[in-house]
Amino acid sequence: MLASLLTLNSIRSAFAGATSPPSEDGAVPRAAVALVLHAAAGGALELLFIERAQRSGDPWSGHMAFPGGGILPADVDARRAAERETWEEVGVELTAANFVGNLGSLRGRPRGILVSGFVYAFAEAPPLACSAEVQSAFWFSVAELWSPVRRVENMFPGWSDGVYPGIRVGVAQHQVVWGLTYRFLESFSGILGRSLSTGMKPVHLLTGNGG
Repeated sequence: MLASLLTLNSIRSAFAGATSPPSEDGAVPRAAVALVLHAAAGGALELLFIERAQRSGDPWSGHMAFPGGGILPADVDARRAAERETWEEVGVELTAANFVGNLGSLRGRPRGILVSGFVYAFAEAPPLACSAEVQSAFWFSVAELWSPVRRVENMFPGWSDGVYPGIRVGVAQHQVVWGLTYRFLESFSGILGRSLSTGMKPVHLLTGNGG
């Protein structure tokens, strides 16, 4: 499936035919995120990213991410938590969107948190209203996720001595998706029959914030 031919209908069809993700482990700290799509001018698809605010004690301070956060006792389930957090962080009401599918759960770092991902789609971009937890929020071309020029490798002090693959999604050099957010994009790409890394070569090395 070519990125340029992706539509909301083709994505819904891909998720409808996907294997159900594994069940969640409720014995560990849990969180949930939302991958929010909309059809832009000409039918091109865009995906919502947020840049988290700089906050002392937050291991994801300043990172690029999807809207989301910890699951509270009052949340009915992980999906409800993703919807609540998205409303609180960027003012987007996901109950008004088309629910596309479940990306399953991934183990995050630090603290071994288990994060569940859910995909939603709007016919038109909803307005964004960032809370104090979010430095900025913007829409990014889905087709550009597979662009070789967007590929970077990052080193992040304090996480490990390793080098992490990433995708530059913003104008600023530090606006790079990596880590758990990148892994959710890998899952999303796999359901669409794509490989996030195929044909993509690192073009520069960054040191700083990621996602």
